[in-house]
Amino acid sequence: MNELFYQIIFKRKSFHLFRNTGDEKISLSLLEDIKNQFKIFKRLDPEIKVDIKIVLPEETTCTRGEEYCILLYSEKKGIYLQNIGYIGEQLDLYLTSLNIGTLWYGFGKTNFMNYHNLDFVMMIAIKKVEESFFRKDMFKSNRKSLAEIWRGEYYLGIANIVRFAPSSCNTQPWIVESIPNKLKVYRYKEPGKRGMMPLERVTYSNRIDIGIFLLFLEVCLKHENLSFKKEVFLDTSNDDEVKTLVAIYNLRGE
Repeated sequence: MNELFYQIIFKRKSFHLFRNTGDEKISLSLLEDIKNQFKIFKRLDPEIKVDIKIVLPEETTCTRGEEYCILLYSEKKGIYLQNIGYIGEQLDLYLTSLNIGTLWYGFGKTNFMNYHNLDFVMMIAIKKVEESFFRKDMFKSNRKSLAEIWRGEYYLGIANIVRFAPSSCNTQPWIVESIPNKLKVYRYKEPGKRGMMPLERVTYSNRIDIGIFLLFLEVCLKHENLSFKKEVFLDTSNDDEVKTLVAIYNLRGE
């Protein structure tokens, strides 16, 4: 699955609007497959309970032309937001491999705020999309330069891929410090940069973004045959903190 995810990184895109993207529909059997696949995705913290519910668009406030919305639920404890980002991005890449377009929809609301005693965290809008609508050249995407997100001269090949991880309003709230055999990952809140997000939503969304970024980072490390031990830290910094250490990766070649 990891190598599949690596290849799909180059294909995936965020569909901010599903319009004229083909007539094929997501079958009910495929919806069941998606639910079953979600159960085996890797967690940042296996002790945090998570679940998904797949609903019709009219059961949410999302109106982007999607077929369904996947609602992501979690216990609210520890690194639950980073955990949802980490698991949800595996779902994102898996769906893309099936030619299902996705949109992390951070502004979405639903009446299903609780499911199996878990709290609603985030939704992903989905629709079956023709192959031709996916990304052809990832490197043409609008992303920060390496110099903006990567400190040090190590593992730059990995850096040039992980910088394409999706994030809320394309804020790309991360900085990595690289030294031999070690990467330190920080959540970075760039002063004055929050896109369309309400101020009170920035830290919440960017913690999810960090989970997405860590998934991209691990997929790339494994692709390069770099094994690692990681430590992920509880992010308790307040909304005024600019730079917060969230993870350390100790690397070694296989």
